[in-house]
Amino acid sequence: MVEINYLIYIIVFIIGAIAGLLFSYKKHGEVVIYKEINVLILIFSIIGWFLLFNFGLISFILLPIISISIALFLIAFVLGMRPGYGRYEIGIGLIISIIIYILFNFII
Repeated sequence: MVEINYLIYIIVFIIGAIAGLLFSYKKHGEVVIYKEINVLILIFSIIGWFLLFNFGLISFILLPIISISIALFLIAFVLGMRPGYGRYEIGIGLIISIIIYILFNFII
């Protein structure tokens, strides 16, 4: 049963990466954008990393496979964008989710 979960995670990650690549090609015609933070992509990144690290904190989603799959899709969406896009968003989302993880697991 664990193998099927891993298969689902891999498929969701690949679909998210393809969706992110298609989104970045459709939204931007430039080769690389420097120092521009896309708010929508930043929200995707924060939600994705938060769900990945803190899926145990969310009680209204009964199965962890659902929250982990959503998290992997959102993370892959941002990671799958063309080179130069989404790198600030990934960093900010990762830092925020690690801070939340540390606050809820070690301090509170």
